[in-house]
Amino acid sequence: MTNRPSYLDFDKSSYAWKPDINYREHPELYRVGKGEQGVLICEPYKSEIGQYWRFLNEDVAEQSSEKIFDLFETYIANGDFVGADMARKYLQMGYTRARRYANYKGGKKYDANDDYAEMERGTGEPEKAAAAAIFYKRWQAAEGDIVYSSLRKKWKHERG
Repeated sequence: MTNRPSYLDFDKSSYAWKPDINYREHPELYRVGKGEQGVLICEPYKSEIGQYWRFLNEDVAEQSSEKIFDLFETYIANGDFVGADMARKYLQMGYTRARRYANYKGGKKYDANDDYAEMERGTGEPEKAAAAAIFYKRWQAAEGDIVYSSLRKKWKHERG
């Protein structure tokens, strides 16, 4: 049996994040979750942050990650944990997606035409590795932010 991508068995109804919720108005409904969960759903943050998320090459990644990290710091300064967590997730996703494109041609890890067999690794674009490194640095800076870390710990303890 092949290592099938998790999105094939995705259960939308049980997913904690919903596209019809304004998470700034209802932060109590937000869950931190694992990794990048909810990053492409939670509004208004998806629209605020996502417009800057780019990893075409090293220069674009530098500008993108800097803008997203600035948003992260603004959310922290405003006491907006949900916004800060979403910005952190975009930084993480910048790293993971750029790595995917560095490792696999066209960023495609699985072959939908071959029972989702894993594609050949090492066929991607080398410049995406440099973009990934830039996002990784900013993602780790966000993760290591003392205020963010304490807010996240408290949030997860109280809300999940």
